[in-house]
Order: sequence, then structure tokens, then C-alpha cells
Amino acid sequence: FMGANTYIGNAPNFMVKAIAEEADIKMPSFFGYMAWSVAFLVPLFFLVDIVVVKLKLMDPLLGF
Repeated sequence: FMGANTYIGNAPNFMVKAIAEEADIKMPSFFGYMAWSVAFLVPLFFLVDIVVVKLKLMDPLLGF
């Protein structure tokens, strides 16, 4: 089942990329996207780790 889900899920991504490239909008390559995502997501993950795990702000909500 999951192979079919990932195959079907790629269609909208390719459609958006094709529409953007047809409109002469520069789209990042795979490695360009990876660099962008690392630059933004890694600091976000560390911030979430500090807030949730280190400060234990989620304990009352989760019950542990």
C-alpha cells in the first residue's frame, strides 16, 4: 500500500514543479532543497527539543 501512496503523492509535486518551470520560475534542485531544509529545519528541531524535552512543557498535556 505505501508504495502506491508515495507514487500517487509525487504527482502533485511534479505538477507544481512543471507549472513553475513553465512560468520561468527557478526551482531548486534536490540538493538545493536539502540545503534550504537543513538551514531552516535543523534549528527548528533543536528549538522544539529544548521546549518540549528539556523544559518539560508538554508533561501536563501528555500525562507523563
